[in-house]
Amino acid sequence: MSAQTSPYESDALPTDTVDVVVIGGGAAGLNGALMLARSRRAVVVIDSGTPRNAPAAAMHGFIVLDGTPPPEILERGREQVRQYGGRVVFGEVAAAEPATPSADGDLRFTVTLADGRTLTARRVLVATGLRDVLPEVPGLAEHWGHGVVHCPYCHGWEVRDEPIGILATGPLSVHHAWLFRQLTDDLLYFARGTDLDSETRARFAARGIRVVETDVREVVTGSDGALVGVRLTDGTLVERRVLAVATRMEARTEGLDGLKLPMEDLPDNMGRRFASAMAGTTEIPGVWVAGNATDLAAQVGASAAAGALAASHINAMLATADTDAALAAAQKATG
Repeated sequence: MSAQTSPYESDALPTDTVDVVVIGGGAAGLNGALMLARSRRAVVVIDSGTPRNAPAAAMHGFIVLDGTPPPEILERGREQVRQYGGRVVFGEVAAAEPATPSADGDLRFTVTLADGRTLTARRVLVATGLRDVLPEVPGLAEHWGHGVVHCPYCHGWEVRDEPIGILATGPLSVHHAWLFRQLTDDLLYFARGTDLDSETRARFAARGIRVVETDVREVVTGSDGALVGVRLTDGTLVERRVLAVATRMEARTEGLDGLKLPMEDLPDNMGRRFASAMAGTTEIPGVWVAGNATDLAAQVGASAAAGALAASHINAMLATADTDAALAAAQKATG
């Protein structure tokens, strides 16, 4: 699930080689670009305008910015990147791949946008975020980010004391139940054919969590457009104001096949991410990854911090490359 934000004024795509291209204009990408621009690096952010949290009314769990609408955070982030000379380009990446190195052996990458424009960069920071894959239950997707939530830390306070239903998708849904039970005394667990062992059932009973074994046919919307409950396969309407769903989270990989970044499947069908190591380094020289694309559980604050860390590492590697090139040039000039 993702939503398109309103298009904004886009910067011109540079024709010269830039130090870093950041693919993704969310918290990780913008904070990474901010750090690089403040280090006087030529940096360009390519932003498709489809942030994961676009359907949400506000972002929570990040001090100072708690309660701020996501579009406002991104708008302010773009402005700050531009204050230091960074560029933000509205567009979709169609292809990204290594290119012929420079004459002194420095790495090069080519990024091609969907409209055919191209950009050459010395290094790449992938911050494309992730896509939430919802179970195929009719009526569920239209309430995503409002009556249908996934994160108790992002949305929990706002749905406290409401009648909440856990729409089970697998083992992670049991963990979901413990977290949402902290927020309400009225919690139903719609098992949807998933297995619950006797110990889990006993723990549910001890916490007053009721289990509904009959499968869910559809999510029901009221006349005011709000979620009012779920209809079971036997026709019963079970009233709920909120549904919590543990989605499958998949890193956005569109246009990035040419980089040949290694991927990793997480246990319990949690999702699929770009594999990365310290500071977002990857097995591909010159390519870093930060934010939800590699850390599926990261919230806005953690993603922004990861972008900053990756950017500082990129800048350090570029500084070393610049010094190596300067030394080689000096030695050549002096024989």
